[in-house]
Amino acid sequence: MRDRALVPAGAWARQRRDWIVANDPLYGGLRRPGRTEAMAAGGTVLLVALLLLVIALFQWNWLRGPIGDWASAKYDREIELNGDLDVNLFSWTPSARVRGLRIGGPDWALEEDTLKVADLQASVRLGALLGGRIEMPSLIITRPEVVLIADEDGRRSWVLEPDRTDDQGMKIPLINHLVIREGKLSLDEQKRDLTLRATISAREGTDGQAGFHLDGRGTMNGTPLRLEVRGGPFINIRRDRPYGFKAELSGVGSTLIADGSITRPFDLGQFTATLSLQGRDLADLYLLTGITTPNTPPYRLSGTLKRDDSLFTFNDFSGRVGTSDLSGDLKVDRVDDRLRVDAVLRSRLLDIDDLSAVLGGTPRVTASGDTVTTSGAGAKLLPTAPLNVERLRVMDGTLRYRAARVKRNELDIRQVDLGAELKDGILNLDPVSFDFNRGSLNGTARIDANRDTPFTTADFRLRGYPLESIIPARDGAPTVTGAALGRAKLEGAGASVHDFAANSNGTISLVVPQGRMRSAFAELLGINVTAGLGKLLSGDTGSAEIRCAVADFTVRGGTATARTFVIDTTPVLARGSGTIDLGAETMNLRIDGETKQARLVRLWAPITVQGPLTAPKVGVDSASVAGQVGIGAALGALINPLIALLPFVDPGLAKDANCGALISAAR
Repeated sequence: MRDRALVPAGAWARQRRDWIVANDPLYGGLRRPGRTEAMAAGGTVLLVALLLLVIALFQWNWLRGPIGDWASAKYDREIELNGDLDVNLFSWTPSARVRGLRIGGPDWALEEDTLKVADLQASVRLGALLGGRIEMPSLIITRPEVVLIADEDGRRSWVLEPDRTDDQGMKIPLINHLVIREGKLSLDEQKRDLTLRATISAREGTDGQAGFHLDGRGTMNGTPLRLEVRGGPFINIRRDRPYGFKAELSGVGSTLIADGSITRPFDLGQFTATLSLQGRDLADLYLLTGITTPNTPPYRLSGTLKRDDSLFTFNDFSGRVGTSDLSGDLKVDRVDDRLRVDAVLRSRLLDIDDLSAVLGGTPRVTASGDTVTTSGAGAKLLPTAPLNVERLRVMDGTLRYRAARVKRNELDIRQVDLGAELKDGILNLDPVSFDFNRGSLNGTARIDANRDTPFTTADFRLRGYPLESIIPARDGAPTVTGAALGRAKLEGAGASVHDFAANSNGTISLVVPQGRMRSAFAELLGINVTAGLGKLLSGDTGSAEIRCAVADFTVRGGTATARTFVIDTTPVLARGSGTIDLGAETMNLRIDGETKQARLVRLWAPITVQGPLTAPKVGVDSASVAGQVGIGAALGALINPLIALLPFVDPGLAKDANCGALISAAR
């Protein structure tokens, strides 16, 4: 080895050559080819010649049939190449041209072809292709006709592989130069009763018409629909440079405007935009977006919309709903093949009428811009708008809403805190919290929307609500003062709040542990003419103690029947009976009072409270009064005029009520 290392390189190379010449059979065969070597060499030359001849004479049109047959079998629909097919492979940018391309519809939509293209020219970069990417220097499409059909079952004609679920968004290869001439788009979505006819173009130039443009007109639920999308010119587009676009969608009383950019052209699963939306009712957005929202007054909102494959976020949005401000964050995703929406909403100043619309009231905006909400047809106290259970079944999600302050209102509500969770058609409302100037209302509700008629279970508690906020003052002084406690525990079926109450079963109770009442009214509970009317006529504003007041009702089939009804004041103990019809929203109550002190003149006649809940009428049972007067007159005529006073003399035998026991029973 050491001697070989000393041999000059040239001499060593000559030695190797001589050894190969003398010993290598392959070299010997090439120098002195035999029959076998000659045949192999001839075959190789012939094969190369045939390959060159085939390339020179090959017609790509020969592959139109096999390509169409293969694609038709793979995608289970007719796919044809009816025109010439030209391919240029020997280039750094291989290209192809297809004429007469037709992609038919699936078997349930055979009457319409999904795509027809008169002429398509495309090229790709070979270097990028070898690197696993598709980049298209040029794409020219002439007279494309696209027909998209979605049936009632949700099947989509444009999906070539129906069994494959993909919510990541369409990913179109990077296109540096795009031209679309005389394009047409037709959309027919039967489930939403949506039809759209649009023209599509993409061109270059300096006349202000350059760029991508889609202009569509149609209808949704019989109302006009318009869609317009504009993008910049397809010139020198790069993968790392966002592509700007602007889209406007108007229909069913709503307008959505998005101004943004596709982060990485043309991955449509990634974009950012400023989204502005306005309309007459947020619930209308369901038809456009598939997201279930409550009924609201007219709205105007704006924020940042982002898409990251299947995840959409609408963050830092703000605006107005009715006369209330609204801001927050919204997230929409698809989890386990179900749409999921999570929202956190806030109001600095809430108009309670705007919130009433969410519960089914009918919002109306006055000329001054204020929102007035009515409960619905027939001026019902309880909202009559039905809950759309089908919309609740198609999505899950959570909601949290807080109003820091509430505009001045009759109920003196100061703050609102609401929470909701929707899962598999079950809507849980927790918390439902209203803070008043004094006191609060807190509760929970569960709505099962999987039934044809929703079934609701509700439990609400009232704590410390001031009576003077319920019963108006008289002559500048409060009629009644004190703090009310209450509870309503109900369950029943009904599509609206009104229907639920009309079919409900459970209990309703109201308790006033202590308070004060105008002495005049306390006396009138016992129909004490001399004391009660005298104090009213003299303007006496003195008060009597309310030792306790308890109204406890049992509810069956929407009718609340008084089980315990007691108002215990210092001068009078009153007991009540009767019913409240939650369906008809009427009451028929009777209050019998007994004085605790002897009175010279008193009418033994019950007080009646009758009529609609919104405007009950308080009166006296005239039949009882007339009976007492008739008895007195008859006695006076037959015996002695002094005896005529006996029917009106009250010995004052009523005792104080056991308030502790009454309150415990009501709770």
